[in-house]
Amino acid sequence: MKRKLISAIGVAGMMISLAACGGDNGDGGDKAGADGYAGQTLTVWVMDGSSPDQWQKDVAAAFEKKTKAKVKFEIQQWNGIQQKLTTALSEENPPDVFEIGNTQTPAYAKTGGLADLADLKTGIGADWTESLNESSIYDGKQYAVPWYFANRVVLYNKKIWAEAGIKDTPKTRDEFYADLKQIGEKTDAEPLYLPGQNWYHFVGLTIGEGAELVKKDGDKYVSNLDDPKVAAAMETYKKFQALSKAPKDKDEATPQQAEVFGKGKVGAFIGMGWEAGVAIKANPKIEKEIGYFTIPGATADKPEGVFLGGSNLAVAAGSKKQELAKEFLKIALSDKYEGELAKLNGVIPNKESLQTNLKGNAVAEAAAPAVAGGGTTPLIPEWAAVENAPNPIKTYMTAVLNGKSPAEAAKQVEGEFNKRLSQQQ
Repeated sequence: MKRKLISAIGVAGMMISLAACGGDNGDGGDKAGADGYAGQTLTVWVMDGSSPDQWQKDVAAAFEKKTKAKVKFEIQQWNGIQQKLTTALSEENPPDVFEIGNTQTPAYAKTGGLADLADLKTGIGADWTESLNESSIYDGKQYAVPWYFANRVVLYNKKIWAEAGIKDTPKTRDEFYADLKQIGEKTDAEPLYLPGQNWYHFVGLTIGEGAELVKKDGDKYVSNLDDPKVAAAMETYKKFQALSKAPKDKDEATPQQAEVFGKGKVGAFIGMGWEAGVAIKANPKIEKEIGYFTIPGATADKPEGVFLGGSNLAVAAGSKKQELAKEFLKIALSDKYEGELAKLNGVIPNKESLQTNLKGNAVAEAAAPAVAGGGTTPLIPEWAAVENAPNPIKTYMTAVLNGKSPAEAAKQVEGEFNKRLSQQQ
C-alpha cells in the first residue's frame, strides 16, 4: 500500500468525558429471535483506506447470512477522528463497532467508552499474536480486538548494493553495519539515510533491548530514559546514524526520507513499506531498484525490535447492539476474512498462522518476521501528551547525537517528560 497505515498516535485533545454507558439492550433490540436479528442494522466505523470494498462486501454478505441483520459501513477520516469519536461515544446512539488506533485504545478504555470483549478473546482469540493483542488490553481487561498492523523494514537500492559487491541481505545488526560501511567505501552513495529524530525506529530499538520508556513512581508514571537499556538502544542508533548525512535535529518527514532515497544516491533507509510509493513518485525509474528486508537484530534468529502501528476494533459501551456487534467481530476477525484483508491490503494479520496470505508481497514478507518481537509506545493514557511537539524523546535523541551522554540527555528532558506524563487525561 502507498498510504500510511500507522494510526494517528495519542489522544491529546480528548477533552470531552465519555459517558460510562453500560451495555443496556434498551428495548431488547439486541435479542436474537426466530429470524435471528432480522430488521436490525449494525453501524461500523472504519477509517479511510483500512478495508477494501471487496472485503466490506464479503463480510457484509456473511454477516447477513448468519444473523439476518445488515451492516452499514461508514468511512471516517483520520484527521479529526479523535474528537469526533469521543463525542460520538458520549451520545445516545454511538457507532456500534469502530476502528481505533492501537495506541489510542487505553485512553478510550479508561473513560469507560469501550465494552469488555473478554468472551471474544476466549472464543476466537486464543491464537492472536501476543504482541499485537497487548494494545487491546487495559487494566487487565480486553477492551478491543486486534485487527491489522504494519511495521518498519529496510528499503534498499539493489543497484547500489550490487555496485558495492554485496550479494546477500544482512541477517544480523553487525552484518548490516558492515554492508553499509562497504557501500560508503566502494560507491559514491550515502550508505544510509537516517535522520536524527526517526523516533519510531528508536522506539523499536528500545523494544529490542527489552527497555521501557516510562516507569512507575508511586502512583504516577515518570521518565525511564536514564535506564541503561534505553542508553544501549540510543548507542545503536548513534552508530548507524553516523553513516548518514541526514540532519541530526530533523525527523523522517523533514525532508521526506523517501524522496531523498528516490534520487538514487542512498543505499538504504528504514521506513514503512508505503514509502516506496513516495520514492517512486519522486523518481519512477527507481521502482525496479527497490528491495526490502527485515531490520536485522543482534543475532540472526531474532530480528530487530520494531514499533507496531495499526488498528483495533472495539464495541461502544453505549451500543444497544453489543451481542450483534460481537457476531460481526467473529466474522470480520475469522481466519477467512482476516486473511482476506491481509492479502488485499498487505497488512500484518492478527495471528501468525495467517501470514501465509502475505506471500508475494515483498514489503509484508519483510515486515512479518519482526512482529512477534515488536511492541508499542507505553500503553497508558498518560502517554498521549508526550508525543506533542516538541517531543522530548526527539530532543533526547538529538542531544546524544550532538555529543551528550545518554545519561546527560535523559536528565536534560526529564522535567518536561514528567510534566507531560502528569497531565490530566
